[in-house]
Amino acid sequence: MNPAATDSSTDNGLSMGNAYDGIHEYHNAIPAWWKWLFVLTIALAPCYLIYYHSGAPNRSIYSQYEEAMGENQKKKYAELPSDLSPDAATLIQYMNDPNWKEVGKSIFKINCVSCHGAEGGGIVGPNLCDENYKHIKKVEDIVKVIKEGVAGGAMPAWETRIPNKYDIIMLSAYVAGLRGSNPANAKGPDGGPIPPWTDSQR
Repeated sequence: MNPAATDSSTDNGLSMGNAYDGIHEYHNAIPAWWKWLFVLTIALAPCYLIYYHSGAPNRSIYSQYEEAMGENQKKKYAELPSDLSPDAATLIQYMNDPNWKEVGKSIFKINCVSCHGAEGGGIVGPNLCDENYKHIKKVEDIVKVIKEGVAGGAMPAWETRIPNKYDIIMLSAYVAGLRGSNPANAKGPDGGPIPPWTDSQR
């Protein structure tokens, strides 16, 4: 139905002069609580943006989900032998196991992406995906670098920050498995080429 004009004299001048199916449209003020809620939303938006989208770890729902998944995956450690050693044979074995690679990946994303990038291509830290290494000559050296750090703290020691030995092993295996991948926007070489990973027990 077309809108029909109404007599504003009957509504104290609040009518907008329109009626739709007998329903009149008025100049009603927005409730004060509604206005202040809008103002508060605008005021808090920068704080929300800085806190949840600044790149700090474990703040976005995505990083929290990945951390929860990692914790759930680490329950599988009960399946592993208590005397598991971070030697070449172990690292190469788990580097090629899809299930355990996911465990290592979750640990990497929580602790390493700020320096090495989400795919290991390097940001502040070196590219972990090419054939060039500066402090590593064989695959088990990855464990030592992660635990003890290098370059006077440029790569910090993670032994006290990641005290679980299984975490260190799975993280090292995941890093070893990054070799030969091709992430976008990867850094140039750091160090020199080294031989392929070998299992000394084979």
